[in-house]
Amino acid sequence: MKLVNDWKIILLLCLTLGLAPYFPEPHLWGKLKWVAGGAIGMQYLDWFDILFHGAPFLLLIRLLLIKTRALIKNRNTYI
Repeated sequence: MKLVNDWKIILLLCLTLGLAPYFPEPHLWGKLKWVAGGAIGMQYLDWFDILFHGAPFLLLIRLLLIKTRALIKNRNTYI
């Protein structure tokens, strides 16, 4: 569980796996634009690719929600 709750590892995953390859644009960004354009012609492998490259960002959002929730809970205990 330490791996999915460690800020440094998750940020490293976002910057490497999440955005690779970087040129001409990040791979995930290109896939998200494709989905926003209607996802015409996307295969199962393309959807898996979005999940694979998007997983680090999902972990980052999850960790942000957990930390924010804990912060709010701690703030309410002092009131």
